[in-house]
Amino acid sequence: MKKSLKFLLLTSAFAITSFFPVQAQQVELDRVAVIVDSGVVLESEILDLLTTIKEQAALKGQSLPSHKALRTQVVDKLINDSIITQLGERMGVQVSDAQLDETITNMAKEDKLTLEQFRQNIVKDGTNYDKYREIIRTELISGEVRRNSVRRRIYISPQDIANLISSMKEQTNNDVEYRLGHILIEFPTDATQEDLNLAKIRAEKVIELLNKGSDFTKIAIASSGGANALQGGDLGWKNINELPTLFSSIIDGEKKESILGPIRTGLGFSIVKIIDIRGREIVEVEESKSRHILINPSVILSEAKAEVLLQGYLDQFNAGEADFADLAKAHSEGPSAINGGDLGWADPANWDPIFSAALAKLKIDEVSKPFRTSFGWHIVQLTGRRTLDATKQMNENKAHRILFNRKFGLESARWIKELRDEAYIEIFSRDGK
Repeated sequence: MKKSLKFLLLTSAFAITSFFPVQAQQVELDRVAVIVDSGVVLESEILDLLTTIKEQAALKGQSLPSHKALRTQVVDKLINDSIITQLGERMGVQVSDAQLDETITNMAKEDKLTLEQFRQNIVKDGTNYDKYREIIRTELISGEVRRNSVRRRIYISPQDIANLISSMKEQTNNDVEYRLGHILIEFPTDATQEDLNLAKIRAEKVIELLNKGSDFTKIAIASSGGANALQGGDLGWKNINELPTLFSSIIDGEKKESILGPIRTGLGFSIVKIIDIRGREIVEVEESKSRHILINPSVILSEAKAEVLLQGYLDQFNAGEADFADLAKAHSEGPSAINGGDLGWADPANWDPIFSAALAKLKIDEVSKPFRTSFGWHIVQLTGRRTLDATKQMNENKAHRILFNRKFGLESARWIKELRDEAYIEIFSRDGK
């Protein structure tokens, strides 16, 4: 009986196996790699960014640090992104589909592509286009949150502007721009003397490697604690006055490819490479003085009728039968009518493009033929042109922008460091522990 039962169980097992194959080993589709406050960073996000960076490096022929060092930097970036994105949600910062489409369209135009061609290139590179759109949306939200948060921390006094303008006047290389690479060897917030010494030794070792020909970009990606680490430490083009004072004081007069540092800052020891230098920028502002007559078409007044009316006023003026200012006062519908249509001195770039183009074709005292802009139908008379000496105003605007940019980078680093110090962050190892 027992043998019969055993035989029955065995035959049943074979029968079941034939109908139900042995279950395949479970495959992990994704996992949580990091917990950041109420959000998470998925392993797939890390792998996607790693893949993108490696593909871009391959296209540029750029070598990269070890996978472990690169992954550390990628995880660090995604943690920051998660913190900022969550802050954006609490602030109510949103990017609509229309705003996103406009941004991507502008990106396509910069590459001299149509939107469809741009999309096809994204897909051809192996990237899901919908996922790409959401990455851009996240970057836009992060940028807006960062600007709004950091801007409130920056105060620039009139005296700050006056002092910088004075300093700028004394510098002979005021308009020279530098493209710098930056590596930051960090030390802890409450650093001991031993921490400082160890960080300085690391920085000096990095400088030694660079002077022996090591790849600056590769070392920056692997070792830098700066915000631009994943860009190889590239700070982009900056006027010498836009740079932190410690940087500007040591690069002035230095040659291209120079390696400078270590420079101690509040965050660590900085190492700077002068990637490139470019020369003087000349800016001229030309203003035009003009007056116009504006007629707005309506249900009662057709487009054709508006054009005919303006042509009649133009004929009266050309025949010497009427003064332009008197015609404008009597017939123009614009707010300038009370002043005889006078628009005063202005930079033509500030006008409607069609209006600016009409002005550009005129000689002094000449009147245009009727033309249509987004505001209505016009005839315009050019009454003067001048090259404005706007040095004072331009210098003030430039000084404010320089001071803001100079402070923005440092305040931005402090801001994200404060957010990270306050956040709950738990990083899981590869095996999920």
